[in-house]
Order: sequence, then C-alpha cells, then structure tokens
Amino acid sequence: MRTAALGPEQRAGALARMAEAELDVLVVGGGIVGAGTALDAVTRGLSTGIVEARDWASGTSSRSSKLIHGGLRYLEMLDFALVREALKERGLLLERLAPHLVKPVPFLYPLQHRAWERLYAGSGVAMYDVMSVSSGHGRGLPTHRHLSRRHALRVAPALRKDALVGALQYYDAQVDDARFVATLVRTAAEYGAHAANRARVVGFLREGERVVGARIEDLEQGGVFEVRARQVVNATGVWTDDTQGLIAERGQFHVRASKGIHLVVPKDRINSSTGLILRTEKSVLFVIPWGRHWIVGTTDTGWDLDKAHPAASSADIDYLLDHVNAVLAVPLTRDDVEGVYAGLRPLLAGESEATSKLSREHTVAHPVPGLVVIAGGKYTTYRVMAKDAVDEAVHGLDHRVADCVTEEVRLAGAEGYHALWNGRARLAQRAGLHVARVEHLLGRYGSMTEEVLDLVAGDPKLGEPLPAADDYLKAEVVYACTHEGARHLDDVLTRRTRISIETFDRGTRSARECAELMAPVLGWDTDQVDREVEHYEKRVEAERESQLQPDDQTADAARLGAPDIAPV
Repeated sequence: MRTAALGPEQRAGALARMAEAELDVLVVGGGIVGAGTALDAVTRGLSTGIVEARDWASGTSSRSSKLIHGGLRYLEMLDFALVREALKERGLLLERLAPHLVKPVPFLYPLQHRAWERLYAGSGVAMYDVMSVSSGHGRGLPTHRHLSRRHALRVAPALRKDALVGALQYYDAQVDDARFVATLVRTAAEYGAHAANRARVVGFLREGERVVGARIEDLEQGGVFEVRARQVVNATGVWTDDTQGLIAERGQFHVRASKGIHLVVPKDRINSSTGLILRTEKSVLFVIPWGRHWIVGTTDTGWDLDKAHPAASSADIDYLLDHVNAVLAVPLTRDDVEGVYAGLRPLLAGESEATSKLSREHTVAHPVPGLVVIAGGKYTTYRVMAKDAVDEAVHGLDHRVADCVTEEVRLAGAEGYHALWNGRARLAQRAGLHVARVEHLLGRYGSMTEEVLDLVAGDPKLGEPLPAADDYLKAEVVYACTHEGARHLDDVLTRRTRISIETFDRGTRSARECAELMAPVLGWDTDQVDREVEHYEKRVEAERESQLQPDDQTADAARLGAPDIAPV
C-alpha cells in the first residue's frame, strides 16, 4: 500500500471533504490520543475526520521523555493493571505495530544499599519482566540482570564509585514521540481519514441538547466552516476543560496539568553504554540515550499558566542538574546543555494536591449526546485509550460497527522495514549514501525511506546533510512538507526533526536554509521566508530568556514574549 501524503493539497482536500458530507466521527485534537482515535475509528469502517489547532503533536505528545514503558514506579504503587496493560502495548509496538519507530533501550538502576535494596528492587524488576512475558508480547527484550559495583562501573564509567554498591540493569523502549504521532496520522489517512492541522474548533454545532458537529477555523487560508458529525471526540489533553467550555457544560471530570522538563546534552558528556534511572525525593529521574545525545528528565510540578508554551525556569534546570550530578564523576554544567524542552502531562484531577499522586489512568465520558471526552492516561497506552473512546462513540451511532482492529494494523513504514534493514548496505550503495545515513533514515521512516530517497534521486543536492545540523538530510526538510504535514519552520525544526534541541544554537543556524527548502513546496515568497526565520529566532530567544528566570511566573512571562506565527 502506498503511504498517504499530508502535503498542502491533501490538507485542502481533507478540509473540503469534511465540510461536504456528515462524518461518523470527528476527532478534535492531534496528539497521540487523537491520532490513535482517528486510526481506530477509520479502521472500523467509520467515516472519520481529525483536526488539530496547531501542529500534529505540538503539545504534550512531542515533549515527553520519549519512552514506551510499563512504568516501574506504578508497580511500586501497586497499580498492577496499568503496568500490565502498558507492557502489553510496549510489546505490540516493538514486535508488530511500529518496529521502525520503537526501539529497545537499556537502563541501569544504581543500588545504594546492600542486601535489602537488591532484594526489594530486584523483586520489582523481576515482576516487571514476568508481566511483560505473560502479556504475550514481551519476548523480544532481554531480561534484567544483577551487576556488581565493578561490573556496573564498566557499563557506566560516568558514575561516581561512591554512588552505588551494585546495580540492576533492565530494558524498556523509546520512541521519537512527535514522529510517531505524525506517522499515526498518516496511517489513518492511508485508510481514508480526513486530516487537517492548523484547523481550530471555535464552537460546537448543537441540535437541542445534542452535539452534531463543530465550527472550524482554517488558520492557514482563513475562513470558518461547519463540519457535521454523528459523534465528536474531544481528545485535547491538557486543553480538555477549555474545549468542554465551548459547549457551556460542566465536565464530568477535570484535567490538571503537570509540567515536566528535560535537558539534552551531547553523548560525550556522560560516559556510559546504558541509560540510567535514579530515585529522587519526588519521583524518578532518567538519563536516556538519544542518538548522539542524552535526555535528562524529568520534573513533576503543577502548572496553571500558558498551556501552549510551558516554560522551563532556571530552578527546573538546576533541579535536574543537581540530581544527576549527585551520581556523576564529572558533573554537568549549564554549558553542557544543548537543548531544553518542557511539556505538560494531562492528569485526572483528584483529591491530591501533588500532581505526582494524580492518576495516569484514563477516563471516557459522554457528557452530552454526540460528544465523547477522553482524558488522562499515558503515551504508551494510547491505543487502548483510543479503543475505549471509539467504543463509547459507537453507542451513539445507529448502526452496527466492527470491533477494534488496531492491534493488527501496522503503522505506515512498518511493512517491509525488517527486509529493508537487512538490505541496508545495498540500499545505501544504490542511493550513493553512507550506510550509517541509511540506517538513520530507516529508524525515522521505516519502509517510507524509499520515498525520501526518491526526492534525492530527483535532486541530488537534497542528499546533502544540513551544514549546521548534519544528522539530517536536506531531503528530510522537503519531505516534512510534502508528506508529513509541516506548515511552518517551527514544525520542521522542532517536531519533524529535533534540531531545536539537538544543537547548541537551538536550530537558528539552520533556520534560513530550512525555510528556503520549504518555500517552493508551501508557496512562500521571500517575505514569508523572512517572517518564518524571524519568528523562529524570536522563539529561541524567548525560550533562552525564560530559562534564566527564577520561577514559573517569570519564565512564563519571558516565553510569551515571542508570539506564534499565526494566532491560535
């Protein structure tokens, strides 16, 4: 099956088709849960549309720890059902649904006490492995092992000798979260879903008490139009309460935002062949391998300021540096930090004041006829959340609907991935690229790598790396616009690639060249190229300024000094 493209023409066509005929399901929100819901609905045979006010995964779903995991800390909380569910989903993603995007990653847990901690932590990790295998989809990962201090220091020489008496090593998985969401949307489009980003819901259509669709503003071309749907699914994450406010109804539950920040540092700053997981007084801290970098995170603090652009303060950065430096022989400094990003977790509000104690489980509700709300949950279990949302929506339809099939539906790029990986040397020779470059492409696009290489065949200059961000080819910038729905420079530098957090200049040195590559595809003139570059540079400047501020309030004010490229 040829993959669906999400280029400018396809976006315009999707908006036109949504306005023409009533849909079975309209999904509002283009994060991981919304994208998963669109795929679930369309693969049951339902006519489906999905709209997103900004860019695909521009909120929480591009700012996570980029882990696909069962959640060891939930095991400690005795939330066995959530862990078992997440481990099954992890196995499905690794083995069947998205092996090109989801990869195993090892973690080392340093032990600081001798007998009792090894027994306690070892029992928990052993249970984690058993639950993974018993799910039927966990046999692809190595099981945990116990290490002496000497062995642990060979695996992770960066650790201080007095920081551990031994260690445990276990495996989880990781993913480029934004790339996964974009691929999920493309997969839904492949099966017939109509998908449009930068299309904001400004109101709901009502017939009496019933919601029968939404009014949508096209933030790119202008204009407001109506989309009628038998069922509307609100999958807007931390914006759930705001979206509910459009129908002037009290929700059956409320969502609180928890801010988590992450630091990105170069690979050579931490000498280790494995990731690390460390205990803090509040939660856990991860040091996660990320290509030629490490991701260090995360924090867990309440946030009630701007949801679109959560800001990392100086205090947040110091918190992470202080805790990771407690175990490193050579401490990290501010000068080692390439990138910083902040995201908001949507947590179901409860009695607890501490966001770390709020539920990561999800809830589905039907607050008024025609409107389904899905909230809470975690990235790893998006497919289960989507199934539950569509199951709820189906109750409001007047015909029989097939059961969920997404456990069997491979994401775009998964089919044929292993065969292409095995033949990567021949593929590299045919494309005139180094085999390491082709491996990088296969890990980002899977079997869709051939579509990227088609661009290179048509214009060999696109086979060159970006001078200021040489992990990425120029073709990837063009492909982001022709196939992956990128509409603005920020979409490419922040989400289609990770240049904004993987370079010390935060992408400013690549901005103009990327904008000029995007211009022919998106129909930009010279003035628009200049505006895109200026906007991006101001965004980076505002983020840097926010990261010097002492607290959330001042950091938020500094970050809001850079307006969006278009009003949202």
